[in-house]
Amino acid sequence: MNHWHLHPQLADDTAPVIELPLCEVRLMDDANHPWLVLVPRVADMVEIIDLDGAQRSQLTADIDAASRALKALFKPHKLNVAALGNLVPQLHVHVIARYTDDIAWPRPVWGNATARPYAPEQLIERVNALRGALAR
Repeated sequence: MNHWHLHPQLADDTAPVIELPLCEVRLMDDANHPWLVLVPRVADMVEIIDLDGAQRSQLTADIDAASRALKALFKPHKLNVAALGNLVPQLHVHVIARYTDDIAWPRPVWGNATARPYAPEQLIERVNALRGALAR
């Protein structure tokens, strides 16, 4: 039985977008960057190596889908993909669209700029666009 639940910090910082085969896809509430967070719906996962082989393969496919959606919708110069988990131990993967003129370029997005929350209507619009791109 899988007693998976979303870490409270991830729930506070993100909005739900869609469920892919393994991951819940969430939008980081930071309008500075198109930024998805993929959280495998498997209990007690901390590291990618904690997933079994089939789950790791599915995680790769889910990251691919998220990356392609961001690339198609936002035409970034670069995609950053990272699984850090220094503050939130639950396994999650960041997929971030980056631009050479974004607020943090070329540095990582963490700690370089104050998050700028989406306005409610912007959040709805962005989630709907991402949901459409990921549901294909």
